[in-house]
Amino acid sequence: LIGKALGISEMARQISLSELAQHKTKGDAWVLIGNDVYDVSKFAAMHPGGERVLLDSCGGDATDTFFGLHRSEILEKYARLRIGRLEGSGDEDDRAPNPGMISEVPYAEPSAWHGFPSPYYNESHHRFRAALRKFLHEEIREAAEAGELMGTAPTKEIFQKMGSIGLLAARVGPGEHLKWVPQLPGGIKPEEFDYFHECIAHQEVGRLACPGYNDGLGAGMVIGLPPVLQFGPQWMKEKIGREVLSGEKRICLAISEPTAGSDVANIQTTAVKTPCGKFYIVNGIKKWITNGTDCEYFVTAVRTGGPGMGGVSLLLIHREHGVRTKAIKTSYSSAAGTAYIIMEDVKVPVENLLGEENEGFVCIMYNFNHERWLIICYLMAGMRGVIEESFKWAMQRQVFGQPLIKQPVVRQKLAKMIAEMESVNSWLEQLTFQMTQMEYSEQAMKLAGPMSLLKYQSTRVAHIISDDTVQIFGGRGITQTGMGKMCERFNRTYKFGAILGGSEEIMAELGVRMAMKAFPAHAKL
Repeated sequence: LIGKALGISEMARQISLSELAQHKTKGDAWVLIGNDVYDVSKFAAMHPGGERVLLDSCGGDATDTFFGLHRSEILEKYARLRIGRLEGSGDEDDRAPNPGMISEVPYAEPSAWHGFPSPYYNESHHRFRAALRKFLHEEIREAAEAGELMGTAPTKEIFQKMGSIGLLAARVGPGEHLKWVPQLPGGIKPEEFDYFHECIAHQEVGRLACPGYNDGLGAGMVIGLPPVLQFGPQWMKEKIGREVLSGEKRICLAISEPTAGSDVANIQTTAVKTPCGKFYIVNGIKKWITNGTDCEYFVTAVRTGGPGMGGVSLLLIHREHGVRTKAIKTSYSSAAGTAYIIMEDVKVPVENLLGEENEGFVCIMYNFNHERWLIICYLMAGMRGVIEESFKWAMQRQVFGQPLIKQPVVRQKLAKMIAEMESVNSWLEQLTFQMTQMEYSEQAMKLAGPMSLLKYQSTRVAHIISDDTVQIFGGRGITQTGMGKMCERFNRTYKFGAILGGSEEIMAELGVRMAMKAFPAHAKL
C-alpha cells in the first residue's frame, strides 16, 4: 500500500467532521482530501496558488476542488502533512496507486498486463516488466523529472545504475552482449530474452513521460551500438560493447547532416586515407545527433568513395580524435543532448572501420528496421500514457455541474483514440513476433516494408491522439506544469517520431515500393 510506502501509520488518528470544521482559520487549518485529513496551518502561506484560496477550502471536504487543480502525486509529495483519517472511513488506503504499479485504468496498459490471455507474453515478460517498472520508479523517475525541467542530461551514476541491472543491454535486444552484464531485470536469463522483452524495456522507459530526458537515457546508444556489435571487428565489439553497456562510456549514431537527412546516400562528410594507409582524415559536419553532446564514441557515416550509396562507409570515431560538439535547442528538453558535430582533420585509425569500405550504406540500412521499431515502441508508451491521463481527467474534472466524461463529444474522442492506439499496438505485437522468428538479416529484408508502414501509421495516430488529448485538457494541455503536463510534453515532442529514423513521407513511399517489388506479375483484376 502507498500508505506503508510513505511510512504512514496503519493506525491513523480518526477525525470527525465536526472536529475538522473547527480548524479553518489562518494558523489553524485542516483540510479533508478523500478520506485523509491534512494539517496545512504552516503550509498555507507557502501554497503556490496563494494562501487565501487554500484557507477557503479548510474545515471541510476539498476532494473535488483538489483533484480539479492538482495531480495525485502532490499528496505523495506532502504526505508529511497527513494527520489522520475521516472517522468511520476505515484503515484501507484509498489513494491513487503510485506510477510504479500496474495501472488499473482501462487501456492504460497492454491487455496482457490486465489479465487477458496473450500468445506473445509469458511469465518471464511479466516478471521483467514488474522489475523494470520498480527500478525506474525508485531510481530514475525523480531525476528524470528534474532533468526534463532543467535540461540536464542523465549523470554517469544513472548510466551505471542502468548498466548494473542490465537495462542498457536489454535495450539493444537479444544477443551475446547480454552475457556481458551482471544481470537482467527480473532475473531473466540471456537465452530466454527476446524482442518482446526489449519492447517492454523501451516502453517502460517511455512511461517516464520525460521525452528529452528519456532520449538522454541512451537513445543514441540504442541505435549507435548495434552497428558495432553487428559489423565491428571482435576487439571493437568486446571493448566498446562492455564499456557502453556498463554505463562507463556513451555512444551515438552520427548520420544526418545539414544537407542530408533522409537522403543518406548523399552525405558530404569525407574520410580520406593518409599516404601511409593507417588512418582516415575525416572532415564534415553532423547535425541533430541524439546524445552527441555527452558521448565519447560516434558511429559516423562518411564518404570514402564516389558519389551515391556506393561511396559510403561507417567509422567508429572517439571524441579524443578531435571531435567538437555543440548543443542544439529543439522542442525536446536539452537533456536529450542533441548535438551539432564538427569534424575537422579528425585522425581515425583504419581499424575503426565498421564492415567493408564503401559498403557502409548497407550497414546503415541494416540498422534502420530496429531503429524504426524502437521508435514505435516509445510512441506506444507515450500514446497509452496520455490516453490514461485524458481518461482520468475526464472522470474527475467537473464542468457545467457534472464530470467532463458526461459530454458525448469527450467520449467520442476517447473512443477514437483508444481504437486507433490499440490497432497500432496489435500490428506492433505481430511484427515483434515476426522478429522473434527471423535472423537479423532476414528481418532487414522481409520486414522493411511493413515496419515502414507501421511507423507511418504510428506517427499519424500519435498526431490524432495528441490533438484530442489537448482538446480534452484545454488550457491545461498547453501548460508545462500541473494537470496537463504529460499531454503538453507529448504534444510538443511527438513529431520527433515522424521525422527521426525516416520521415512519414519516406516511410509511406518505402512501404509501398517494397510491396511493389513483391507484387506477382500474373496478378490481374
